[in-house]
Amino acid sequence: MRLSPRTVHEIDSPMGATYALLAGRSGERALLDLAQAAPSYPPAIEMNEHVARVAHEPNGAAYVPAPGLPRLREAFAADLGHAYQSPVGAGQMVVTAGCNQAFCLVAQSLTEPGDEVIEVLPYYFNYDMWLRMNGVVPRYLEPGPDLVPDPEAAEALITPRTRAIVLVTPGNPSGVTLTPDVLAGFYEVAKRHDIALILDETYRSFRDTAQPAHELFADPDWDRTLVSLHSFSKDLAIPGYRVGAVVASPELSRQVMKLLDCVAICPPRIGQEAAWAGLASAQEWRRARANEIADKRRRLETALADRPGGFELMSSGGFFGWIRHPFAGRPTDEVVRDLVIRYDTLVIPGTAFLPDDRQMFRASFGNVSGAGLTEFAERLELMAKDLLG
Repeated sequence: MRLSPRTVHEIDSPMGATYALLAGRSGERALLDLAQAAPSYPPAIEMNEHVARVAHEPNGAAYVPAPGLPRLREAFAADLGHAYQSPVGAGQMVVTAGCNQAFCLVAQSLTEPGDEVIEVLPYYFNYDMWLRMNGVVPRYLEPGPDLVPDPEAAEALITPRTRAIVLVTPGNPSGVTLTPDVLAGFYEVAKRHDIALILDETYRSFRDTAQPAHELFADPDWDRTLVSLHSFSKDLAIPGYRVGAVVASPELSRQVMKLLDCVAICPPRIGQEAAWAGLASAQEWRRARANEIADKRRRLETALADRPGGFELMSSGGFFGWIRHPFAGRPTDEVVRDLVIRYDTLVIPGTAFLPDDRQMFRASFGNVSGAGLTEFAERLELMAKDLLG
Protein backbone atom coordinates (compact mmCIF):
# COMPACT_ATOMS: atom_id res chain seq x y z
CA MET A 1 0.00 0.00 0.00
CA ARG A 2 1.04 3.61 -0.47
CA LEU A 3 0.85 6.08 2.40
CA SER A 4 -0.15 9.72 2.01
CA PRO A 5 2.94 11.93 1.59
CA ARG A 6 1.20 14.71 3.51
CA THR A 7 1.06 12.53 6.61
CA VAL A 8 4.35 10.70 6.09
CA HIS A 9 6.30 13.95 5.69
CA GLU A 10 4.77 15.49 8.83
CA ILE A 11 6.55 15.16 12.18
CA ASP A 12 5.56 12.54 14.72
CA SER A 13 3.75 13.75 17.80
CA PRO A 14 6.18 15.90 19.84
CA MET A 15 4.47 14.61 22.98
CA GLY A 16 5.13 11.00 22.05
CA ALA A 17 8.71 11.76 21.03
CA THR A 18 9.36 13.51 24.32
CA TYR A 19 7.96 10.71 26.46
CA ALA A 20 10.06 8.21 24.49
CA LEU A 21 13.13 9.86 26.05
CA LEU A 22 12.15 8.43 29.42
CA ALA A 23 13.57 5.06 28.37
CA GLY A 24 17.09 6.48 28.60
CA ARG A 25 16.93 8.48 31.82
CA SER A 26 19.37 7.80 34.63
CA GLY A 27 16.77 7.46 37.35
CA GLU A 28 19.12 8.99 39.92
CA ARG A 29 16.37 11.36 40.97
CA ALA A 30 12.59 11.27 41.09
CA LEU A 31 11.12 12.21 37.73
CA LEU A 32 9.88 15.78 37.37
CA ASP A 33 7.29 15.58 34.57
CA LEU A 34 6.72 19.08 33.22
CA ALA A 35 5.81 17.86 29.73
CA GLN A 36 2.06 17.33 29.61
CA ALA A 37 -0.47 19.97 30.60
CA ALA A 38 -2.54 17.84 32.95
CA PRO A 39 -4.00 18.49 36.40
CA SER A 40 -2.47 16.52 39.25
CA TYR A 41 -5.84 16.19 41.02
CA PRO A 42 -8.84 13.95 40.25
CA PRO A 43 -12.29 15.25 39.23
CA ALA A 44 -14.70 16.51 41.87
CA ILE A 45 -16.42 13.76 43.86
CA GLU A 46 -19.82 14.93 42.57
CA MET A 47 -18.65 14.25 39.03
CA ASN A 48 -17.38 10.76 39.85
CA GLU A 49 -20.59 9.88 41.64
CA HIS A 50 -22.71 11.05 38.71
CA VAL A 51 -20.59 9.07 36.23
CA ALA A 52 -21.00 5.95 38.36
CA ARG A 53 -24.79 6.37 38.40
CA VAL A 54 -24.94 6.92 34.63
CA ALA A 55 -22.84 3.81 34.02
CA HIS A 56 -25.54 1.73 35.71
CA GLU A 57 -28.45 3.28 33.81
CA PRO A 58 -29.98 1.30 30.90
CA ASN A 59 -29.06 4.05 28.41
CA GLY A 60 -25.76 4.99 30.08
CA ALA A 61 -23.77 3.88 27.06
CA ALA A 62 -26.17 5.15 24.39
CA TYR A 63 -25.40 7.67 21.68
CA VAL A 64 -26.22 11.31 22.35
CA PRO A 65 -27.71 13.79 19.83
CA ALA A 66 -25.28 15.10 17.23
CA PRO A 67 -24.75 18.55 18.78
CA GLY A 68 -24.13 17.01 22.20
CA LEU A 69 -25.95 16.08 25.40
CA PRO A 70 -28.77 18.66 25.66
CA ARG A 71 -28.33 19.37 29.36
CA LEU A 72 -24.59 19.82 28.89
CA ARG A 73 -25.15 22.35 26.14
CA GLU A 74 -27.69 24.22 28.28
CA ALA A 75 -25.37 24.24 31.29
CA PHE A 76 -22.39 25.34 29.22
CA ALA A 77 -24.40 28.10 27.55
CA ALA A 78 -25.33 29.38 31.01
CA ASP A 79 -21.70 29.11 32.13
CA LEU A 80 -20.47 31.10 29.13
CA GLY A 81 -23.23 33.68 29.51
CA HIS A 82 -22.18 34.27 33.11
CA ALA A 83 -18.44 34.32 32.34
CA TYR A 84 -18.72 36.72 29.40
CA GLN A 85 -21.70 38.74 30.64
CA SER A 86 -23.32 38.22 27.23
CA PRO A 87 -25.91 35.63 26.16
CA VAL A 88 -24.66 32.56 24.34
CA GLY A 89 -27.29 30.06 23.20
CA ALA A 90 -27.14 26.30 23.48
CA GLY A 91 -27.99 26.22 19.77
CA GLN A 92 -24.69 27.98 19.04
CA MET A 93 -22.49 25.12 20.22
CA VAL A 94 -21.48 21.61 19.26
CA VAL A 95 -19.85 19.27 21.77
CA THR A 96 -16.67 17.58 20.50
CA ALA A 97 -14.21 14.96 21.69
CA GLY A 98 -11.86 17.54 23.14
CA CYS A 99 -10.63 20.89 21.88
CA ASN A 100 -8.14 19.30 19.48
CA GLN A 101 -11.02 17.69 17.62
CA ALA A 102 -12.94 20.95 17.78
CA PHE A 103 -10.12 22.74 15.95
CA CYS A 104 -9.66 19.99 13.37
CA LEU A 105 -13.35 19.96 12.49
CA VAL A 106 -13.51 23.75 12.27
CA ALA A 107 -10.36 23.96 10.14
CA GLN A 108 -11.71 21.25 7.84
CA SER A 109 -14.98 23.16 7.51
CA LEU A 110 -13.27 26.43 6.59
CA THR A 111 -10.35 25.47 4.35
CA GLU A 112 -9.29 23.67 1.19
CA PRO A 113 -5.78 22.59 0.17
CA GLY A 114 -3.78 25.68 -0.77
CA ASP A 115 -5.68 27.98 1.57
CA GLU A 116 -3.82 29.88 4.28
CA VAL A 117 -4.31 30.24 8.03
CA ILE A 118 -2.46 32.74 10.20
CA GLU A 119 -0.87 31.30 13.36
CA VAL A 120 0.88 33.28 16.08
CA LEU A 121 4.35 32.12 17.10
CA PRO A 122 4.89 30.06 19.13
CA TYR A 123 2.00 27.97 17.77
CA TYR A 124 0.25 24.96 19.31
CA PHE A 125 1.90 22.04 17.51
CA ASN A 126 -1.22 19.89 16.93
CA TYR A 127 -2.95 22.74 15.12
CA ASP A 128 0.05 23.38 12.90
CA MET A 129 0.37 19.65 12.15
CA TRP A 130 -3.30 19.33 11.20
CA LEU A 131 -3.18 22.28 8.82
CA ARG A 132 -0.10 20.96 7.05
CA MET A 133 -1.46 17.42 6.77
CA ASN A 134 -4.52 18.84 5.04
CA GLY A 135 -2.59 20.94 2.56
CA VAL A 136 -3.28 24.26 4.31
CA VAL A 137 -0.40 26.75 4.37
CA PRO A 138 0.39 28.27 7.79
CA ARG A 139 1.38 31.94 7.72
CA TYR A 140 3.38 32.68 10.86
CA LEU A 141 2.82 35.90 12.78
CA GLU A 142 5.79 37.02 14.86
CA PRO A 143 4.66 38.50 18.19
CA GLY A 144 6.20 41.50 19.93
CA PRO A 145 8.95 41.24 22.55
CA ASP A 146 6.28 40.57 25.19
CA LEU A 147 4.96 37.71 22.98
CA VAL A 148 1.72 39.64 22.38
CA PRO A 149 0.77 39.64 18.68
CA ASP A 150 -0.28 42.79 16.85
CA PRO A 151 -3.55 42.84 14.85
CA GLU A 152 -2.05 45.20 12.26
CA ALA A 153 0.85 42.82 11.69
CA ALA A 154 -1.67 40.02 11.18
CA GLU A 155 -3.58 42.12 8.67
CA ALA A 156 -0.39 42.53 6.63
CA LEU A 157 -0.23 38.73 6.23
CA ILE A 158 -3.74 38.38 4.82
CA THR A 159 -4.00 37.30 1.18
CA PRO A 160 -6.95 36.20 -0.99
CA ARG A 161 -6.29 32.62 0.21
CA THR A 162 -6.46 33.47 3.93
CA ARG A 163 -9.37 31.77 5.68
CA ALA A 164 -8.70 32.28 9.40
CA ILE A 165 -6.56 33.71 12.17
CA VAL A 166 -5.88 31.34 15.09
CA LEU A 167 -5.29 32.63 18.61
CA VAL A 168 -4.77 30.60 21.79
CA THR A 169 -5.25 32.54 25.03
CA PRO A 170 -3.91 31.90 27.59
CA GLY A 171 -1.30 30.60 25.22
CA ASN A 172 -0.03 27.10 24.69
CA PRO A 173 2.98 27.02 24.97
CA SER A 174 3.66 30.60 26.00
CA GLY A 175 1.01 31.07 28.69
CA VAL A 176 0.52 34.65 27.44
CA THR A 177 -3.00 35.96 28.07
CA LEU A 178 -4.28 38.41 25.47
CA THR A 179 -6.26 41.39 26.75
CA PRO A 180 -9.81 42.15 25.60
CA ASP A 181 -8.49 45.13 23.63
CA VAL A 182 -6.01 42.97 21.69
CA LEU A 183 -8.70 40.38 20.96
CA ALA A 184 -11.07 43.12 19.83
CA GLY A 185 -8.39 44.33 17.41
CA PHE A 186 -8.01 40.87 15.88
CA TYR A 187 -11.78 40.51 15.69
CA GLU A 188 -12.09 43.74 13.71
CA VAL A 189 -9.35 42.64 11.31
CA ALA A 190 -11.02 39.27 10.72
CA LYS A 191 -14.44 40.89 10.33
CA ARG A 192 -13.11 43.45 7.87
CA HIS A 193 -11.64 40.72 5.66
CA ASP A 194 -14.53 38.26 6.04
CA ILE A 195 -12.36 35.53 7.55
CA ALA A 196 -12.75 33.55 10.77
CA LEU A 197 -11.16 34.41 14.08
CA ILE A 198 -10.60 31.01 15.72
CA LEU A 199 -10.11 31.59 19.43
CA ASP A 200 -8.92 28.66 21.56
CA GLU A 201 -10.03 29.40 25.12
CA THR A 202 -9.03 26.09 26.73
CA TYR A 203 -7.33 27.84 29.66
CA ARG A 204 -9.80 30.68 30.17
CA SER A 205 -10.48 29.70 33.79
CA PHE A 206 -6.77 29.97 34.60
CA ARG A 207 -6.38 33.71 34.19
CA ASP A 208 -5.59 36.22 36.95
CA THR A 209 -9.01 37.84 36.81
CA ALA A 210 -12.67 36.91 36.97
CA GLN A 211 -13.48 39.60 34.41
CA PRO A 212 -14.63 38.44 30.96
CA ALA A 213 -11.80 37.26 28.72
CA HIS A 214 -13.27 39.41 25.95
CA GLU A 215 -16.44 41.26 24.93
CA LEU A 216 -16.83 39.71 21.48
CA PHE A 217 -20.07 37.87 22.31
CA ALA A 218 -21.71 41.27 22.89
CA ASP A 219 -21.71 41.89 19.14
CA PRO A 220 -25.09 40.61 17.84
CA ASP A 221 -23.29 39.36 14.72
CA TRP A 222 -20.36 37.72 16.52
CA ASP A 223 -20.99 34.33 14.94
CA ARG A 224 -20.28 35.68 11.46
CA THR A 225 -16.62 36.04 12.47
CA LEU A 226 -15.81 34.43 15.83
CA VAL A 227 -15.30 30.70 16.41
CA SER A 228 -14.71 30.04 20.11
CA LEU A 229 -13.15 26.69 21.06
CA HIS A 230 -13.33 25.18 24.54
CA SER A 231 -12.16 22.23 26.58
CA PHE A 232 -13.32 20.68 29.84
CA SER A 233 -10.09 18.71 30.25
CA LYS A 234 -8.17 21.13 32.46
CA ASP A 235 -11.15 23.02 33.86
CA LEU A 236 -12.78 19.89 35.29
CA ALA A 237 -9.73 17.54 35.43
CA ILE A 238 -11.14 15.09 32.87
CA PRO A 239 -8.55 15.07 30.04
CA GLY A 240 -9.07 11.36 29.33
CA TYR A 241 -12.81 11.80 28.94
CA ARG A 242 -12.22 13.96 25.84
CA VAL A 243 -14.87 16.67 25.98
CA GLY A 244 -14.68 20.05 24.26
CA ALA A 245 -16.95 22.38 22.34
CA VAL A 246 -17.21 24.59 19.27
CA VAL A 247 -19.17 27.80 19.83
CA ALA A 248 -20.05 29.20 16.43
CA SER A 249 -22.76 30.03 13.92
CA PRO A 250 -25.46 27.50 12.99
CA GLU A 251 -24.01 27.38 9.47
CA LEU A 252 -20.53 26.42 10.65
CA SER A 253 -21.93 24.07 13.29
CA ARG A 254 -23.80 22.18 10.60
CA GLN A 255 -20.56 21.52 8.72
CA VAL A 256 -18.79 20.54 11.95
CA MET A 257 -21.54 17.98 12.67
CA LYS A 258 -21.16 16.46 9.18
CA LEU A 259 -17.50 15.84 9.87
CA LEU A 260 -18.10 14.73 13.45
CA ASP A 261 -20.57 12.11 12.24
CA CYS A 262 -17.88 10.65 9.98
CA VAL A 263 -15.06 10.51 12.55
CA ALA A 264 -16.76 9.86 15.90
CA ILE A 265 -20.57 9.82 15.47
CA CYS A 266 -20.62 11.73 18.77
CA PRO A 267 -18.18 12.37 21.62
CA PRO A 268 -18.28 9.76 24.42
CA ARG A 269 -21.46 10.05 26.46
CA ILE A 270 -19.70 9.37 29.75
CA GLY A 271 -17.40 12.34 29.26
CA GLN A 272 -20.32 14.62 28.46
CA GLU A 273 -22.12 13.42 31.59
CA ALA A 274 -19.01 14.17 33.65
CA ALA A 275 -18.73 17.65 32.17
CA TRP A 276 -22.40 18.37 32.87
CA ALA A 277 -22.00 17.26 36.49
CA GLY A 278 -18.99 19.52 36.88
CA LEU A 279 -20.81 22.56 35.54
CA ALA A 280 -23.92 21.76 37.59
CA SER A 281 -22.41 20.95 40.97
CA ALA A 282 -18.68 21.66 41.21
CA GLN A 283 -18.32 25.40 40.79
CA GLU A 284 -16.60 25.98 44.16
CA TRP A 285 -14.29 23.05 43.48
CA ARG A 286 -13.53 24.50 40.07
CA ARG A 287 -12.54 27.89 41.49
CA ALA A 288 -10.40 26.29 44.18
CA ARG A 289 -8.50 24.20 41.66
CA ALA A 290 -7.90 27.25 39.45
CA ASN A 291 -6.46 29.01 42.50
CA GLU A 292 -4.14 26.05 43.09
CA ILE A 293 -2.83 26.28 39.53
CA ALA A 294 -2.32 30.03 39.92
CA ASP A 295 -0.32 29.38 43.09
CA LYS A 296 1.87 26.89 41.21
CA ARG A 297 2.48 29.46 38.50
CA ARG A 298 3.61 31.97 41.11
CA ARG A 299 5.91 29.32 42.61
CA LEU A 300 7.45 28.77 39.20
CA GLU A 301 7.92 32.51 38.66
CA THR A 302 9.58 32.82 42.07
CA ALA A 303 11.82 29.79 41.50
CA LEU A 304 13.06 31.17 38.17
CA ALA A 305 13.12 34.85 39.09
CA ASP A 306 16.92 34.93 39.49
CA ARG A 307 17.51 33.05 36.23
CA PRO A 308 19.11 29.96 37.77
CA GLY A 309 22.02 28.81 35.61
CA GLY A 310 21.04 31.40 33.00
CA PHE A 311 17.64 29.83 32.28
CA GLU A 312 15.15 32.66 31.73
CA LEU A 313 11.38 32.52 32.15
CA MET A 314 10.14 34.53 29.18
CA SER A 315 6.42 34.23 29.94
CA SER A 316 3.98 32.22 32.01
CA GLY A 317 0.26 31.66 32.39
CA GLY A 318 -2.41 28.99 32.13
CA PHE A 319 -0.49 25.77 32.76
CA PHE A 320 2.79 26.87 31.16
CA GLY A 321 6.16 28.50 31.50
CA TRP A 322 8.05 29.41 28.32
CA ILE A 323 11.76 29.23 29.12
CA ARG A 324 14.95 30.16 27.28
CA HIS A 325 17.98 27.96 27.94
CA PRO A 326 21.54 29.40 28.06
CA PHE A 327 23.26 26.97 25.68
CA ALA A 328 23.45 29.08 22.54
CA GLY A 329 25.65 26.60 20.68
CA ARG A 330 23.53 23.50 21.32
CA PRO A 331 20.30 22.40 19.60
CA THR A 332 17.36 22.62 21.97
CA ASP A 333 16.41 19.01 21.28
CA GLU A 334 19.78 17.98 22.73
CA VAL A 335 19.29 20.19 25.77
CA VAL A 336 15.89 18.62 26.42
CA ARG A 337 17.34 15.14 25.96
CA ASP A 338 20.07 15.89 28.49
CA LEU A 339 17.52 17.26 30.94
CA VAL A 340 15.61 14.02 31.05
CA ILE A 341 18.49 11.55 30.70
CA ARG A 342 20.94 13.18 33.11
CA TYR A 343 18.66 15.24 35.35
CA ASP A 344 15.36 13.29 35.27
CA THR A 345 13.41 16.39 34.18
CA LEU A 346 10.96 16.18 31.28
CA VAL A 347 9.97 19.26 29.24
CA ILE A 348 8.90 19.86 25.62
CA PRO A 349 11.46 21.45 23.24
CA GLY A 350 10.47 24.77 21.76
CA THR A 351 11.19 23.38 18.30
CA ALA A 352 7.81 21.62 18.58
CA PHE A 353 6.13 25.05 18.64
CA LEU A 354 8.33 27.05 16.25
CA PRO A 355 9.59 26.73 12.67
CA ASP A 356 13.18 27.17 13.92
CA ASP A 357 15.30 26.78 17.07
CA ARG A 358 15.16 29.78 19.41
CA GLN A 359 16.63 28.16 22.57
CA MET A 360 13.16 27.75 24.06
CA PHE A 361 11.30 24.97 25.85
CA ARG A 362 7.88 24.59 27.46
CA ALA A 363 7.43 23.57 31.08
CA SER A 364 3.95 22.63 32.25
CA PHE A 365 3.56 22.98 36.00
CA GLY A 366 0.05 21.55 36.39
CA ASN A 367 1.10 18.12 37.64
CA VAL A 368 4.15 19.17 39.70
CA SER A 369 4.04 20.19 43.38
CA GLY A 370 5.31 23.52 44.67
CA ALA A 371 8.35 21.78 46.12
CA GLY A 372 8.86 20.10 42.76
CA LEU A 373 9.03 23.50 41.06
CA THR A 374 11.77 24.59 43.46
CA GLU A 375 13.58 21.35 42.66
CA PHE A 376 13.13 22.08 38.96
CA ALA A 377 15.02 25.38 39.32
CA GLU A 378 17.78 23.61 41.25
CA ARG A 379 18.19 21.00 38.52
CA LEU A 380 18.39 23.70 35.84
CA GLU A 381 21.15 25.42 37.81
CA LEU A 382 22.99 22.14 38.26
CA MET A 383 22.79 21.41 34.55
CA ALA A 384 24.25 24.82 33.69
CA LYS A 385 27.04 24.34 36.22
CA ASP A 386 27.92 20.94 34.78
CA LEU A 387 27.90 22.08 31.16
CA LEU A 388 29.08 25.69 31.38
CA GLY A 389 31.38 25.42 34.40
